[in-house]
Amino acid sequence: MSQTDILLETGTNELEIIEFFVNEMTPSGVENHYFGVNVAKVLEVVEAPEGLEGSEAAAHPSFLGTIPLRDLILPVVDLSVWLDMERAKDVNEPIIVTEFNGMITGFLVSGVTQIHRVNWADVEPPNKYFSTMDTNCITGTIKIHEHFVLMLDLEQVLADLDESGQTQANLTTLVSEERYRALVADDSTSVRQLLQRNFSEANFEVSMARDGAEAWNFLERIKKAAETEGKSPLDFLDAVVSDVEMPQMDGYTLTRRIKEDPVLKVLPVVLFSSLISKSVIHKGKAVMADEQVTKPEFHGLTGKVINLIRSWDRGQG
Repeated sequence: MSQTDILLETGTNELEIIEFFVNEMTPSGVENHYFGVNVAKVLEVVEAPEGLEGSEAAAHPSFLGTIPLRDLILPVVDLSVWLDMERAKDVNEPIIVTEFNGMITGFLVSGVTQIHRVNWADVEPPNKYFSTMDTNCITGTIKIHEHFVLMLDLEQVLADLDESGQTQANLTTLVSEERYRALVADDSTSVRQLLQRNFSEANFEVSMARDGAEAWNFLERIKKAAETEGKSPLDFLDAVVSDVEMPQMDGYTLTRRIKEDPVLKVLPVVLFSSLISKSVIHKGKAVMADEQVTKPEFHGLTGKVINLIRSWDRGQG
């Protein structure tokens, strides 16, 4: 894990994923579906206890209840149910224990294969079918050996299980009297919709990007316009807000490129991710992010960006 930390700190656009699979019962037999999740979100993998079953009284059909895990009471979610698959049940099935958004959750799967080091540039955005699914559960695909691994959006799983969390995410706490312009990059369709609505309600003109590469292309156009007209990028844009985990180019790499560019470096950058915590905040600092916000602070994001822009303007003045 230490080597992964170093890679992310330097913004090399690399990450490690843990690959797992769900065995689905189909009319033609058992079919394997392979998924991946960022190792940075995984605490450990444990064996599921015998007799772990869902309950009709559960708030969601995929919720299997809780199990003891040392000093924790671990909530467990059956991914096959959430993905609308009929899992081919087996013995010794694993539970992937994750931590993100300040929550520790277990996800029951059919098996875990191995950890792969990959480059975000090799992670393709989901095709049109996946990107328009109601659950929006796939954020990217990557070919490993002879099969494709789907990058699963576990945040969307928890959001689906916790409607109150989604309601809180819609809150806007500060509206700017002055109209600002923000470039917002996030690979999740549902999160982009929330962000666009929240920033628009806070009096922002919002430009949306589906990943860091698309955001960088947008910024290069601003850079060209600024150089052509003899202006500052701040005459075209007030702030960049970026997720960390994105196909093609992640948020750390995008931030590093902005801050190392002699023209674009004047732009304030806010990183916004479920991965941001006290233990990893140094990664954003290493690529010179001006502010870092964790996704449980969704409702306060626009206010933080407005305050950053205002302090930035005073500093520029």
